[in-house]
Amino acid sequence: IIAEPPHPMPSQVNQPLPGGYVLNGYRIDKPLSSGGFSIVYLAQDESQTPFAIKEYLPASLALRAEGTEVRIEDEANLSTFRHGLKCFFEEGRALALISHPNVVRVENFFRANETCYMVMQYVRGRTLQFHIQRNRAEFTETFMRRIFIHLMNGLREVHANKLLHLDIKPANIYIAMDGRPVLLDFGAARITLSDEPTKLKPMYTAGFAAPEQYKFEPGRLGPWSDIYSVGATLYTCIAGTPPQAADARLEKDRLIPLRTLARQGYSDELFSIVDACLNLDHLARPQTAFELQKLLMIEPAGAGRRGFFDTLNKPISKFFTK
Repeated sequence: IIAEPPHPMPSQVNQPLPGGYVLNGYRIDKPLSSGGFSIVYLAQDESQTPFAIKEYLPASLALRAEGTEVRIEDEANLSTFRHGLKCFFEEGRALALISHPNVVRVENFFRANETCYMVMQYVRGRTLQFHIQRNRAEFTETFMRRIFIHLMNGLREVHANKLLHLDIKPANIYIAMDGRPVLLDFGAARITLSDEPTKLKPMYTAGFAAPEQYKFEPGRLGPWSDIYSVGATLYTCIAGTPPQAADARLEKDRLIPLRTLARQGYSDELFSIVDACLNLDHLARPQTAFELQKLLMIEPAGAGRRGFFDTLNKPISKFFTK
């Protein structure tokens, strides 16, 4: 699942696979995005069905200067690379067991070119981050409750499969053209919950990661950790900017109250829900996605105005024209 237009490719040493290259029956069209651990491509199968293919390629460990093969220049990095490769493959195996409209669908995963690939359903849409930047004035309470109630359905399925996401943020939530929120990119869970936590640095996004992620104690992580990230995402929808990073909050909590940042009227109940999710004490947060979902489903007293996004159950294709 990748937004259109694609995110810009950051400068990097690793070269993406060339357009036209056939990878295990999928024809690579073009790279769509690149991060520290992977490159995502738009590809098509023999029936011209589009897919997003994610390639495990940690820039700090592996090199592809040309061609297709991935090489490890430093032997000291080999065991770390192989451990990450194993985790990436296990992520694909776990996600392939989940079939839910609010979770990215993994269709296939395989090894090739000395690395590993994950084939995902391709859905046209925009990230929630895009909408926050372009359409935040339309983020009414009705819209946000609807989006996050549906998103909690997907997160409940993830947690039911004994998985955590650990990198929920607006850039990892897609709003498909049919109005459906889709949760994607479980890379942080792959690294943080590994059995060998010292080999790869934990991945987290400042402002969205729960405080227990910074302490890097996997035993303290749980559904409540994802709930913190959901709260931070809700906060960003309303404020337009993420909350203060959790590690800084642990030192000196300067979290700006949402009530002072909101451009429009929201209920006290919604503010209280976000505050609860962002509690530094994980035991004081909603403990499960279902618990948070139930809170979001309670109709607030004196609901705010309705906006265009309140019709999000209808197709919104006109929002995706280039």
